[in-house]
Amino acid sequence: MCGISLVLSGDPLVAAPAAASAAAAAAEIRHSGEGRGVSADELKEALRRRGPDSLGCVRRRLCSDGTVLGADGCDGGGEGKAGVGDGGVAELLFIGATLHLRGAEPVAQPLVSPSGSILVYNGEIYGGIEVADDENDTQALFSSLESCCSCECHASRDKACSCASGGKSVPQILSTIKGPWALIYWQMDSNTIWFGRDAFGRRSLLVHWPTSDDSRFILSSVAPPSFAINNSDATVNGFVPDPDISDCTKASYWEELPCGVYSIHMKNIRENGTCAKEGWIVEVNTHEWMDSSLNKLIQWERKLTVPTIEKSSIDGGNHHLSQNFVSSGESEENNKNGVMKIDLLLDSSLCSANCITQSANKVLVALRESVMLRTKMNTLFQGGLNNLRDKELAPIAVLFSGGLDSMILAALLDQCIDPKWTIDLLNVSFDGQLAPDRISAIAGLRELQRISPLRRWHLVEIDTALTDLKGESEHVMSLIRPSNTYMDLNIGIALWLATGGDGWVDGSACLMQDGSRHKYKSKSRVLIVGSGADEQCAGYGRHRTKYRLGGWNALNEEMRLDVQRIWKRNMGRDDRCISDHGKEARFPFLDENVIKTLLDIPLWEIAKLDEPVGKGDKKILREGCKAAGTTRSCSSTKASNPVWLKNSKGVEPQELWE
Repeated sequence: MCGISLVLSGDPLVAAPAAASAAAAAAEIRHSGEGRGVSADELKEALRRRGPDSLGCVRRRLCSDGTVLGADGCDGGGEGKAGVGDGGVAELLFIGATLHLRGAEPVAQPLVSPSGSILVYNGEIYGGIEVADDENDTQALFSSLESCCSCECHASRDKACSCASGGKSVPQILSTIKGPWALIYWQMDSNTIWFGRDAFGRRSLLVHWPTSDDSRFILSSVAPPSFAINNSDATVNGFVPDPDISDCTKASYWEELPCGVYSIHMKNIRENGTCAKEGWIVEVNTHEWMDSSLNKLIQWERKLTVPTIEKSSIDGGNHHLSQNFVSSGESEENNKNGVMKIDLLLDSSLCSANCITQSANKVLVALRESVMLRTKMNTLFQGGLNNLRDKELAPIAVLFSGGLDSMILAALLDQCIDPKWTIDLLNVSFDGQLAPDRISAIAGLRELQRISPLRRWHLVEIDTALTDLKGESEHVMSLIRPSNTYMDLNIGIALWLATGGDGWVDGSACLMQDGSRHKYKSKSRVLIVGSGADEQCAGYGRHRTKYRLGGWNALNEEMRLDVQRIWKRNMGRDDRCISDHGKEARFPFLDENVIKTLLDIPLWEIAKLDEPVGKGDKKILREGCKAAGTTRSCSSTKASNPVWLKNSKGVEPQELWE
């Protein structure tokens, strides 16, 4: 996980999302020279927690005559506002903190090309752009971006370039990336700032729009604690009791940047910008995704939603038995990126085919391919791993409740990494061994030991008392912003504690030579997380309600809404809480191919909500569990782990795991 930021400042400059709103925003700006906003040092400190391996800064000053002056390094310089007096129009400060996980050699950010272009990037590339096994994906992306056409037409509209170069545009390149990402890119040849985040918002990027108190335009992966505040008078201690977060960011210093690709054209501002008495107004342009397959996933349109008699009468519409897993769906793109063809026919641990449907086979194949892409050891930076003994190697962990989603991911992870390495299963409890998630985690550990007895499994029991949450909650409050409900706080605390990996291991339960219960801190830097499973497989209680009241179409619409708003409700918040420990979350259920595979399957095979809880919800995954050998979790129900964090009305408890 990396942390990235851009601070765009200039006394006569205002950046705003559209021409009309830009003029309105500019009218409220006071260019006092004394901003009351976040400082560069505060941004660096917050970003360094995300990227502990290196921290770098690059400054660029745009002059009124069109020249660009620059300086590298994070020392000195203050906030450095550019002004008319020194011939400057604007100053750009790029900050990049790096957690190095891919490539043979460490790579520090920001990256600067010989042409003067700059990139800060937080993400992984699993397809769309060629990345060699020993190559860093940030470098691979930078090379692709540098080959893009720099014609000015691309910075303002999405259409074919009229020049003879024939090069792709920046939005075209970004639209092809498979995997999570957020980036800020200065294209020197066109004097354009490009920025954005992937279509499902799997990596955080916050934006501060210019205000009367702080006229700068700022992008950042995370909000520093001192400015992770909401100025709304309607909140109590900065938090709203209502779990509906649709409007909670309006009064915040920070907002979640909506998924997409954006640009600010900075060339010849005095000629191309809009002149107002308050300053020069530059517009932030929004660009369309330019990949047809990606647009189909964003629209989230399922081929078959409502069953007919013909479709559902054959063996219940959900039991077309297969004697083997169908692995023909592996894409050429993934093969180019070094993913081995998996012969699932020979994998006895995944072949209880008499009790699995063809659809579940397809989902399991797509999920395993997704886990494989995200855990290939030859794409993980080996520097830290080489210093550990085999029994200490646990480079990848699973956020583990022992429930359906985490059990599938743990079983598939076991199939994808070297058997000599340990897998840490991170489990949080606020009620010791009595918590539902702790009980299911212990049962899940036993089942994983049964299906893979040669693997070293560490169930890391992360316990905390309710009375000890005050310090953690204050810190997590800053991480979840601009989200600001008690539900967000409760989920954020659980994620933050789990990711820290600081707990206990029961040597007896984990079949270790030392059978004592001892302190243990997970050193895994990559975490496998089950986000996206409930949204795509009808795992929430409200899905059952929608189905009961409105049938298949109502269920489908609710699931579409969940997927299309996951960037705002879940992913940015979760990314910030997990990465605060210098670790990286990877989400196999939100892989593009997994999403497509699930959409290709009829809805009545995804879930059967006429059946009881624990059987019909997430039906497709329960069938997949049988194939993976984790039969106990096939009938597991969602467990909630209550945290008594009282809101202003004293309401308790709130669900910790949604």
